[in-house]
Amino acid sequence: TFMLDIKESQNIAHLHNQITACDSILERMEGMLSGFQSDLSSISSEIQTLQQQSVSMNVRLKNRQAVRSHLSQLVDELMVTIMESPVTEQDFLEQLHELNTKINFAKELSFRETLACSDIQDIVDRLKLKAVSKIREFILQKIYSFRKPMTNYQIPQNTLLKYRFFYQFLLANERTVAKEIRDEYVDTMSKIYYSYFKSYSGRLLKVQYEEVADKDDLMGVEDTAKKDILSNLNTIFTLGQRGTILSPAELEGPILVPHTAQRGESRYPYETLFRSQHYALLDNGCREFLFLCDFFMVAGNSALDLFNCIMGKTLSMFLKSMSTYVSDCYDSIAIFLCIHIILRFRAITAKRDIPALDKYWEAVLELLWPRFELLLEMNIQSIRNTDPQKLGVLDTRPHYITRRYAEFSSAIVSINQTFPNERTNVLLAQLQVDVENFVLKMAAEFPSRRDQLIFLINNYDMLLSVLMERAADDSKEVESFQQLLLARTQEFIEEILSPPFGGMIAFVKEAEALMEKGQLDRLKNEEARITQLVRGFSSTWKQSVEAMSQDVMRSFTNFKNGTSIIQGALTQLIQYYHGFHKILNQPTFRSLAVRSELINLHHLMVEVKKHKPNF
Repeated sequence: TFMLDIKESQNIAHLHNQITACDSILERMEGMLSGFQSDLSSISSEIQTLQQQSVSMNVRLKNRQAVRSHLSQLVDELMVTIMESPVTEQDFLEQLHELNTKINFAKELSFRETLACSDIQDIVDRLKLKAVSKIREFILQKIYSFRKPMTNYQIPQNTLLKYRFFYQFLLANERTVAKEIRDEYVDTMSKIYYSYFKSYSGRLLKVQYEEVADKDDLMGVEDTAKKDILSNLNTIFTLGQRGTILSPAELEGPILVPHTAQRGESRYPYETLFRSQHYALLDNGCREFLFLCDFFMVAGNSALDLFNCIMGKTLSMFLKSMSTYVSDCYDSIAIFLCIHIILRFRAITAKRDIPALDKYWEAVLELLWPRFELLLEMNIQSIRNTDPQKLGVLDTRPHYITRRYAEFSSAIVSINQTFPNERTNVLLAQLQVDVENFVLKMAAEFPSRRDQLIFLINNYDMLLSVLMERAADDSKEVESFQQLLLARTQEFIEEILSPPFGGMIAFVKEAEALMEKGQLDRLKNEEARITQLVRGFSSTWKQSVEAMSQDVMRSFTNFKNGTSIIQGALTQLIQYYHGFHKILNQPTFRSLAVRSELINLHHLMVEVKKHKPNF
């Protein structure tokens, strides 16, 4: 046992040694692992440091890129182009826009006190002066080209509009040069328009009719005392073809060329020259106003003030010459046509939304209206002052004064219908009253009522026919004369039926009045009278109707009117005869033998129709 223990002890010692070796190995391993652990923790902190450095570098990079972008833009903005291209080249216009942008940018930087701005300010200023000089020279050259004789100034004007930015650049950067150019343009165009219109107006007057109305050419003036002028007063009171001046085709037609008209020996009434002159003004004025607004960049009152600086002298000349002409003009239709030309031109400029000539239109109307009213009042007074004794031989045909009024009134009414004016209506109504009084005054000169009625009907009929040609059927004048004509025609019918059929008519009226009162028996002893009336009518009515028809047709100048009067008279005759029948059918007269001699009413109507004239 002891021996066994000794052997085992050796093994145990060996095992102990092995364990001790293992411990030392494990200890070394532990030391190695501890070293690894400390190394790893060191690496982790280094990675964190590198990460922080990377983030910091990334921020710095972004900042530098942002700064570079701003600096690059600033450098681009500060770079200036040398402007060597000719003014008319597109390159110059583009460079000018670029320079304008840089000038504005430099101004903005100078407010921020950017140091880089002072480096380029001198170059920018020199380029600005160079650009201003080139633009000034170019625009002034264009303005001076307007002054050359026979130049169509609209062509250089259109050229200037292509370069409207030039003036905008001057206005923003060199106001004194901009003002110089504007003043030069105003002065040049003012002289051009004044010269053109003065010359044109003077040449127009050379193609006006030589014979014009004077203060004696009034409606109530006697024919015998008149010299043969303007077709013996007809054209002064007649519209004729003069009204076509207001048609759109003529109103806005080409203007007159005076030297062409002179060569062809053409002559025109005043309103034609007036239309041509004012259409030229309207055309040039509208174009000029639009140019000023566009090129000089003005609007509202500034635009109107600039326009008046250019056109004021010309408009004053127009008003002065018109005032002189109008104060000595006695052609009221010409004045009225001129008023309506202006009213239409005013509507045209309003439609185009161009207020430039509004005050001028008003000034012209303020000249023309009082003159027209004065001429109407002079004509009214001339009719009031007429002396029937001095107007020549009495004649039942339409009077020449009435014809003048009819022509004149229809002319004014037809023109006035397009632009109604109450002042005109009042004066026309007054004129109408005086003409009606004149017709009655003339009628009173005839000794017999029959001739008075013929005169009145002829005159009213003529007035109506002339008025209805031009005026609307529902106009006050037409309505008034229709009523007068109807009343006088009815009276005339009674007048012409009286000589041949007066006995029967008087009996019918008397009997009808008694019938209404139920006292017809008071006529039962009138058998002899009734017999005479029945037989007298039967034997003479045909001859009487024939004679009456011929007499009426001789008395009235208008066949249509004469026919209408005959038909009215025959209709009235049949009504009286029908009344005669009805009275004799009453119990009071049924026993009368003469009733069998009455003409059958239907037969009478058939026979009467044969006597109706057909024209």
